Amino acid sequence: MHSDWRCPVHGAVPPLHVARRLGTDVLDAVRIDAGVPVWVPWPMLPDWTVTGLAWAGDDRRPIVATAVACTGPAPLGGVADVVLVAEEPGVGLGARFAGLSGLDAGDVLCGGLLDTNAHAKVVAAGHPTPLWSIEAERDRCVYVGEAKGMWLWTVAWPGEAGYVLAEHFVLQDGRDGLPGPLPFGALSPYLQWGPPEEGVS
Repeated sequence: MHSDWRCPVHGAVPPLHVARRLGTDVLDAVRIDAGVPVWVPWPMLPDWTVTGLAWAGDDRRPIVATAVACTGPAPLGGVADVVLVAEEPGVGLGARFAGLSGLDAGDVLCGGLLDTNAHAKVVAAGHPTPLWSIEAERDRCVYVGEAKGMWLWTVAWPGEAGYVLAEHFVLQDGRDGLPGPLPFGALSPYLQWGPPEEGVS
């Protein structure tokens, strides 16, 4: 008996859970059980809110991937949606948000991308963290790197919303405690994939 779900392409995948409501209590429950970072922008950019929370895993072991969605004004005008994913290698949650067919960021980065200069940098848990831009569908912008020994993905909609990383973008690991009260907004459509039975892949 096992609680993994089956994907016709990738086989066994950890079940994906999407929070149906947002609040400090929901975030607390996830960050306590997480075996990977729960990246939260802090300080929040002006007028930005947390708009979604998802995690992959089951009750047998710590959570293996987390996704935090944020929404706010885009640098070039309009509204930007950003999903921050932390995951163990081989989980595939970040790749799914990115619209990629593979499971792991290493498949993309080891193709020579790491030999180039980083395309963006954020501060994650107090450390400058390089990120590399990878090709994705035209409606989004995708960066990936490594922080705290786990993959860090940032996926932004629309494509030009990726310029938000040019601002002073600082991430705190929610497992280390929340630095202050977070502003929560309406649920992001980018985390809503229908019934949770669909799984990660």
